[in-house]
Amino acid sequence: MTTEAQAQLTPQQAWDLMQQGNERFMAQQADHPRQDGERRGLGEHGQNPHAVVLACSDSRVPVEIVFDQGLGDVFVIRTAGEITDLSVLASLEFAVDSLGVPLVVVLGHEKCGAVAAAETALDKGVMPSGFQRVLVEKVTPSLLSAKAEGLSGIENFERNHVKEIANHIVDRSPEIRERLNDGRCAVVGLRYRLSDGKAEPLVGYGLDIGAETVQR
Repeated sequence: MTTEAQAQLTPQQAWDLMQQGNERFMAQQADHPRQDGERRGLGEHGQNPHAVVLACSDSRVPVEIVFDQGLGDVFVIRTAGEITDLSVLASLEFAVDSLGVPLVVVLGHEKCGAVAAAETALDKGVMPSGFQRVLVEKVTPSLLSAKAEGLSGIENFERNHVKEIANHIVDRSPEIRERLNDGRCAVVGLRYRLSDGKAEPLVGYGLDIGAETVQR
């Protein structure tokens, strides 16, 4: 795929590329696309990624690898627990506004340390030291909302955290919401499973990904 073709992708087409790449990764049949010298040289002329991914910083979830993507395919933002702040929201808006990215992905994962730390803080009153406390403070609201819905267990807490982050992005960013409303962009939430490599669909804003769909 040329960079020009990438610039014309719809949210559905971008999602298809990401999903198909994850399926290849799961099947151990990765193509390692767009990673040759020619593609590397094209990067000198700019970028047209088809997805922006807000992912956890966990070393076990390398975004380009688990989606079998190449150079210039994905604009990646990583924070522990995929938490957001103003710089993260600004980076997401840069991707959709300045680069025209049609797909925003929130990628959580199985056995997330930040979610586990927040659960420990709630259940046992044990807080981490230093700036790591921020992780607990940012993740705790997701666990509280999960408990309010009657959910329990770390896996459900991880899933709900992804959904809450996706909803937070849509609510907080007028740039993304505008593009979501007119069909130029979609937002999806996924949870990567360490056990089998699948990026499990959880929620889609403006796009049916075979999970909970939210129309805005």
